[in-house]
Amino acid sequence: MSTRKRTGGDVRDSSITLEDSHRTGTPRVEEISDMKGDEWNIAILFFLYVLQGIPLGLSSAIPMYLQNRGVSYRQQAQFSFVHWPFSVKLLWAPVVDSLFSARFGRRKSWLIPAQYLIGFFMIFLSGKVEDWLGIDHSITHTPNIAILTFCFFCLNFLAATQDIAVDGWALTMLQRRNVGHASTCNSVGQTAGYFLGYVIFVGLESAEFCNAYLRKDPLPHGIVTLPGFLYFWGIVFLLSTTLIAVFKKEYSSTERLIEAEPYLGVAQTYRLLWNITRLPSIRTTAIILLTSKVGFSACDAVTSLKMIDAGFPKEKLALMAVPLVPLQIILPLAISKYTVGPRPMNIYISAFPYRLLFSIVAAGLVWITPFVIQNGNIPIYYYVALILIYSLHQVTLYSMFVAVMAFFARISDPAVGGTYMTLLNTLSNLGGNWPGTLALWMVDSLTFKQCSAPSIQNNTCITTQETEACLKAGGSCTTFVDGYFVETTLCTVIGWLWFQWGRRKINELQVKDHREWQVVQRRKDEKLWHITIL
Repeated sequence: MSTRKRTGGDVRDSSITLEDSHRTGTPRVEEISDMKGDEWNIAILFFLYVLQGIPLGLSSAIPMYLQNRGVSYRQQAQFSFVHWPFSVKLLWAPVVDSLFSARFGRRKSWLIPAQYLIGFFMIFLSGKVEDWLGIDHSITHTPNIAILTFCFFCLNFLAATQDIAVDGWALTMLQRRNVGHASTCNSVGQTAGYFLGYVIFVGLESAEFCNAYLRKDPLPHGIVTLPGFLYFWGIVFLLSTTLIAVFKKEYSSTERLIEAEPYLGVAQTYRLLWNITRLPSIRTTAIILLTSKVGFSACDAVTSLKMIDAGFPKEKLALMAVPLVPLQIILPLAISKYTVGPRPMNIYISAFPYRLLFSIVAAGLVWITPFVIQNGNIPIYYYVALILIYSLHQVTLYSMFVAVMAFFARISDPAVGGTYMTLLNTLSNLGGNWPGTLALWMVDSLTFKQCSAPSIQNNTCITTQETEACLKAGGSCTTFVDGYFVETTLCTVIGWLWFQWGRRKINELQVKDHREWQVVQRRKDEKLWHITIL
């Protein structure tokens, strides 16, 4: 989930209010929505968010290729840093919002260069990525994790920058009465792009999947290749960006009758962020957000890779997302009615122990998978059970997510709702990223193996080189203690202990007066609101 930069305003002679914007993330318009005249704008906005999701999907697909190439979990941890840009984009969002060419357009000044760079970068990667992944080479040619991490980190950095620009442009691209459609374009478009870059790509790249479902005569390769996929979308980025640069006009806030959040400038925005972090309530909230997901980190970050190790085909693992799409659309709507009111985090507290329980269930699934799956054939009963368990896990995950978002909307100071909400979302996303990276990093350290080849002594098969040496000597790596199960146990214990402390702190935060969350003083002077940073 990417961190969204929210904007809001207070226009007393219109139907847009600060309180509406801080609850929903975009100005709420009480006029009846009428898309007439905005059909193309909505289509363009949706397409821009789809483009944004493509690099995110590819970044989730690459670890599956790395796992099949025998990389260590420590190397997987290194590659996991590619997901961090969307979680820390707050660090450069004020620069994107404040520095621009008025002649070219406030948002286009960043959108056009970012998308051109993504397009050229994808075309460049298409000629190098297979070599860096070690595909179609001997086992001695290992993936180049460092350069893969650097390249996909840069790709996601550019996508995050594009996201900042598109989020801001959405508020002026649409007419005032249709601004509410921006959040729909965001969520649906980015999800569609992620689906294309991850699920659809992994399925169409798999020879097994294509031969089983899409071909009459089997072939040794899939319908698409990773270089071909990157090259195609690189061209799409370049062509679509050119069309937008030439033909799409950028409207100003005045032209659209929308007043954005007060303009503070780069230095003032960073100062405002610092002042928000000085609030005692925010400091406690930050500790909670940065530590609450430690208990789930082994399950969330490592389980899918362990399933691949256990024999679950990567394309079938990716395609498991297909039947869950309707559930992921319905769940937020169903859960949201339980998060209204002054204590939205009650459902978070209720869901927490059940999500911890699913970490143990996931470890059990990983343990039995090698005994159930033979030669990549998955029994129907196992597949159904897996989808059922994953669906129940999604219920707990979305319960916690929706509750957190409702809590953020309730506590954010509406005078600076955009900056406030973005900071809270950044903390929440970082709270998921760092435990996941650490969980991947620690798996190898907690795993104990031994090479069975009698000619090799003291070979623990920890590194890729030791594993290759063991195989060359005619031996195999025998696992005595799997670090994943050790880590799952430790994380579950830590999660339970955190829960005993965290639920008390969360309840204390929910009953705090709204003034303890405010960071600015507001003074009404006839028609204008003046904001003073404390």
